[in-house]
Amino acid sequence: MHVPVQAIDRENWRDGVTSEGTRLVPEETPLALTYNGGTYAVMMGTPQNLEDFAVGFSLDEGIIKSVDDIKSLDVVRLDDGIELRMWLESENAARISERRRHIAGPTGCGICGVESIAEAIRPAAIVREGQIFTPQQIMIAMQAIAPLQSINMQTRAVHAAAFWSPPNGIVALREDVGRHNALDKLAGSLARSRTDASAGMVLLTSRVSVEMVQKTAAIGAPVMVAVSAPTALAVRTAEAAGITLIAIARSDGFEVFTRQGRVAAHCAQEIIDVVA
Repeated sequence: MHVPVQAIDRENWRDGVTSEGTRLVPEETPLALTYNGGTYAVMMGTPQNLEDFAVGFSLDEGIIKSVDDIKSLDVVRLDDGIELRMWLESENAARISERRRHIAGPTGCGICGVESIAEAIRPAAIVREGQIFTPQQIMIAMQAIAPLQSINMQTRAVHAAAFWSPPNGIVALREDVGRHNALDKLAGSLARSRTDASAGMVLLTSRVSVEMVQKTAAIGAPVMVAVSAPTALAVRTAEAAGITLIAIARSDGFEVFTRQGRVAAHCAQEIIDVVA
């Protein structure tokens, strides 16, 4: 049975005293993504929100351009893993045959199996202008994540990716042992609900690597906010994609690495500078 959390027996050592008990830990399961009968990738992930994962992975990998390109999607639970079986229109199937890869993706792996350097650092999509957010909105959005992380509250061992918009707050939040998987799941959720990502922010509980920027650009969100620091390549990619990259977002503030004009405080300063 594939469930997202398991109770595991363990021995606890604290201050020289031992005790027996159980701890809730997240499950990690092989997830095979197949298209038109052929396996494209096998990723390790949390067995939850799998339809979202299948759709989001397909969009973020460029296998499909729209959720409507998937003719059918079945979640097939096997003894040793889960198969996400998708059937696509013929033009998308032809695209897969050119890029097919048979890989085992370790937890946290975002671009395993690519065949060239150019493919690994491919340019991200260019996002639309989007809207301006206040520092207060950014702080409120990040503080709203923790209470909604049901798996992490039980295990303290999974990542989350969420989407926040001013009128609605947290629109969707997805969790996974892999940070890339969590973002793929979020992408699928937004695509399936036809959510306009240009009206909000992508929020991450992880560090920001280049793949996370590429996936956010594919989603179409103009702003991404993360609790940890970005890599230099992630910063360069966000700048080129037109994304406002905010990181090291903690309870006392955050750092804006690119496209500062979407943060209201910077916008106001620019107006002052022009008038002066």
